[in-house]
Amino acid sequence: MLDIKIVTQNQQTHTRVSDQEFGALVRRIGMTGDRFLVVQRIPDIPGTFIQVWHEADGAYDVEHRAGGAATHVRALVGTPEEVAALMVRWARQEPRWDAGISWESLGLPEPEPVPEPAPEIREQVEERVRELLRGGYGGVAELAESAEDYLVKDGVHPVTLAQARQLVERLWLERVEEQRLWTDVTGADRVERAFAVLDGRGITAREHFSCCRSCGLAEIHADGRDDARGFVFFHMQGTESAAAGHGLTLYYGGFDESAETTAAVGREVAAVLGEAGLTVEWDGSPDRAIELTGLDWRKRLVG
Repeated sequence: MLDIKIVTQNQQTHTRVSDQEFGALVRRIGMTGDRFLVVQRIPDIPGTFIQVWHEADGAYDVEHRAGGAATHVRALVGTPEEVAALMVRWARQEPRWDAGISWESLGLPEPEPVPEPAPEIREQVEERVRELLRGGYGGVAELAESAEDYLVKDGVHPVTLAQARQLVERLWLERVEEQRLWTDVTGADRVERAFAVLDGRGITAREHFSCCRSCGLAEIHADGRDDARGFVFFHMQGTESAAAGHGLTLYYGGFDESAETTAAVGREVAAVLGEAGLTVEWDGSPDRAIELTGLDWRKRLVG
């Protein structure tokens, strides 16, 4: 699997795909509303990406960036097979991945310098961003918006979006360097794997889903497969609890809303979590949430 995240013009997201799946996505683009792919590595490194635009019967316009505006270049590539092979080599970080490609600079101007926020404001916003990074969800743009909105009072933003972005990118890169040292399987890894198993078995499993229990229960029915038997999720407040070392609460149920199905879903969820190596606390009652205790919450950033 390629350690990449792909976003399409029609707002589809594909994470960690095979070479064949990636090639199919490249061959697909060209029609109205589905003309480009933007590809980032996992974890995302701000300012580093490769993207392609294609209109039916035309060449493929590939752009690549590896840092500042001066590194943003483009080239025309003739066939989807050549594009896919080029972008796969980029994803794998192969030496001389772009050999034979004639790039031209887009001549983009460097952005104006962004002044630092006041020290007392910066410290408070940094603390909040570090909390969000420990949670592990969201990308740089989303975290920058959260940072901009933090400490807002009477409609006044203490930091601009540009200041927030600059701050988030710096702390994001610090966290990326930290996670390079995580050679073991973390508790967050185990939760992600268990949820993938459950989702494949017809139990809609969602991480960091909605803002709270009530909203999650209202929204989960429309989020999975039509033939799903039940669901399990934890919400954003639960993520913050896990990141702070307080464990994780999981909500589950059956879509027929019967106690019998809910209990059966709970048993299956608890079993899969246990098989993943997690410590599960649940008394078997369909009226009680499932708790994960002693959880090592080191969530790897994607972006």
